[in-house]
Amino acid sequence: MHAVVRRYTGVSTLIEQLAKRQHEIEEIMVNVPGFKAYYAVRDGGVLTTITVCEDSAGTDTSTGLAAEWIRDNMPDVTAAPPQVDEGDVFMSFTSP
Repeated sequence: MHAVVRRYTGVSTLIEQLAKRQHEIEEIMVNVPGFKAYYAVRDGGVLTTITVCEDSAGTDTSTGLAAEWIRDNMPDVTAAPPQVDEGDVFMSFTSP
């Protein structure tokens, strides 16, 4: 599995809009080949997103689709480029 973590600062408006349109984001993400999970975490005006797919091709695809959706659906929302961390998942577990 492969994960990408993106951290955006000063994006309160983006967070509000994404929260209102969660179903649209979900529709895009679950159809990405190899998609496993997506999380969006808000901390004030900071947004951290975590995408997990079977491989980097999936995370790359999800990133492109999400950016395209924001450009098409929220043209007035601007954000500085995020801090990005990504790599292969070497440990994963969930609650039983």
